[in-house]
Amino acid sequence: MKALILNSGLGTRMGVLTSEHPKCMTEIFPGETILSRQLKQLTEAGIDEIIITTGYAENVLMNYCRSLDYDVNIKFVNNPDYKTTNYIYSIYLAREFLNDDLILMHGDLVFENEVIDAVIKSSSSVMTVSSTLPLPEKDFKAVIDDDGKISKVGVEFFTNALTAQPLYKLNKDDWNLWLSKIEEYCVNYLQGGGGTNFLRGTSIERS
Repeated sequence: MKALILNSGLGTRMGVLTSEHPKCMTEIFPGETILSRQLKQLTEAGIDEIIITTGYAENVLMNYCRSLDYDVNIKFVNNPDYKTTNYIYSIYLAREFLNDDLILMHGDLVFENEVIDAVIKSSSSVMTVSSTLPLPEKDFKAVIDDDGKISKVGVEFFTNALTAQPLYKLNKDDWNLWLSKIEEYCVNYLQGGGGTNFLRGTSIERS
């Protein structure tokens, strides 16, 4: 099993906190950042290979990871078009390393140890949601079916929905289905002359 942490974005909504470093390096406790916490949780859970996408302040991020000196193999994948693309394109650029069961998370996510432990131990592919946070206007929501499974994920859903949290475990076969659609979308978009100005807020439906 591998982990993919998406850290290419600018983090503009965090203002001065990200003026000199990526948002994942924001300190949440004395001596602990979002990223150092994530890396510690993943390594303690037995993950020994982590792919990190980079963009804004790439060298700062890479040097910081090396300074932490965790016993884990980290691969960095740069998204040079981070200003005009979203995480879909970053995943596309990292695709050659994503050939296993996968833990996928956004680099600005903070979660308890119990959450990552439950995600990793799940025998099926899972996505985390929150039943306590209010539904966001512009961020992803997950529609929950009567059987308790997620059927749709998108920004436009408000009925039978919970706040989606960008932490997933995807078994290899399920992940390959998702990755094939990402590759198809990116190739078609680029070949169509769209450049890398990707639309944000794409919905996902279970088939």
